Amino acid sequence: MLRQGITGLTRVSRLLRVGANSRPALSGGIRLYSKAASNAALKFADDAALETHTDTEAAAREQTVTRAAATSSPSEVIGSSTSALQNAYAENTGFGTRPIYLDMQATTPTDPRVLDTMLKFYTGLYGNPHSNTHAYGWETNKEVENARKNVANVINADPKEIIFTSGATESNNMVLKGVPRFYKRSKKHIITTRTEHKCVLEAARAMVNEGFDVTFLNVDNEGLVNLKELEEAIRPDTCLVSVMAVNNEIGVMQPLKEIGSICKKHKVYFHTDAAQAYGKVPIDVNEMNIDLLSVSSHKIYGPKGAGAVFVRRRPRVRLDPIFSGGGQERGLRSGTLPPPLVAGFGEAARLVVQENDADIAHIKRLSEKLTKGLLSIPDTSLNGSAEHRYPGCVNVSFAYVEGESLLMAMRDIALSSGSACTSASLEPSYVLHAIGKDDALAHSSIRFGIGRFTTEEEVEYVVDAISKRVKFLRELSPLWEMVQEGIDLNSIEWSGH
Repeated sequence: MLRQGITGLTRVSRLLRVGANSRPALSGGIRLYSKAASNAALKFADDAALETHTDTEAAAREQTVTRAAATSSPSEVIGSSTSALQNAYAENTGFGTRPIYLDMQATTPTDPRVLDTMLKFYTGLYGNPHSNTHAYGWETNKEVENARKNVANVINADPKEIIFTSGATESNNMVLKGVPRFYKRSKKHIITTRTEHKCVLEAARAMVNEGFDVTFLNVDNEGLVNLKELEEAIRPDTCLVSVMAVNNEIGVMQPLKEIGSICKKHKVYFHTDAAQAYGKVPIDVNEMNIDLLSVSSHKIYGPKGAGAVFVRRRPRVRLDPIFSGGGQERGLRSGTLPPPLVAGFGEAARLVVQENDADIAHIKRLSEKLTKGLLSIPDTSLNGSAEHRYPGCVNVSFAYVEGESLLMAMRDIALSSGSACTSASLEPSYVLHAIGKDDALAHSSIRFGIGRFTTEEEVEYVVDAISKRVKFLRELSPLWEMVQEGIDLNSIEWSGH
């Protein structure tokens, strides 16, 4: 396979040199290069992973077997320190035999303490929390309400303002559809941004089909919304402004407090999708004048399938429910709650408060190490604001390297080229386009996610591996060769086919 890749790349180089101004030659050459680079990347990934991990795997297996023999459950290896949690995570995932996990924006591993909290609901605490005529329902409901309190504490909300859902997608749909529908007689305008999560954008577009006007605000080259443009976009019939707290692809943090002040001034409800911010960056719904907020459990080391939406009670925010049923959750979200998931979510929320200082310091330190190492590679750039950014999300473009080829060459590291919800698409990231990146740079971007269980050794390995494999792929690239020889790629008439 590697020989086929090299042969293809040699042919590409010949095509590019002979016909630098020939559209058919360039078009064919680029297609051949992409295919050849992918083949070479796959072969390199297999060889590099085998060579680099031989000793690491043997040591990891030995440690895992030794420790597993002395440990009967995850809870027994869990101490109060972050290092103990990191060790437990390494053991439970079999570090050395599975890829290093750096895709924390897609999901986070379940904290073993969360799992321990959930297990009792699959044995003794199996009552329906909405059954209020016997002890089985009472005891389960007590646990649900304790979880509600923990979830509320993270954002300084009243527990009565927390509505449990199946996740942030449902929460966002509840808000983007429920609020406009309730106020549709007098309020027919919604404002959001072009870099929101897909579920917000699609929900907003669905409201256009119901007769609402939607303004999609641009962001600047750092990914930040322009506050003046936001305020100017507000109309007398604006019912809702929805701006995400932390972007899921580039980690940019929006100025929530300033946006909240603008919305309060104009008496417009302010919603933020905080799936990537909840429990990671400070959020106070009262200080920031946030009226509605969406969160997800599995982004904070909790179980998948649980989320919540904060709905302010004073002054009261009204919305039409999107589910019809028994009227659970203050009549806003009908359906029986899943106590194991809700309790796990509550424990995860409790832990983000307890571990907050340690998590922030740990993630910031590793992020700085990772970012410094990646940006030391020639022709790499950080996507999004360096200042207004959640450090656990690092999005970097590697010029003259196809991102998909790099991912294939990094099969020993779990990474992403963008949102997990749109990763099946081969189109360049709409978020990177929105901040001014061209197709080439958008296609060459990789997202790195650092979390509670990420280790310094993993970061060091990733920086070293990325450096070697970017170098390898660039050496195969005729474009990189042309740049090194001083050829201005912008002077070439590229084919549009």
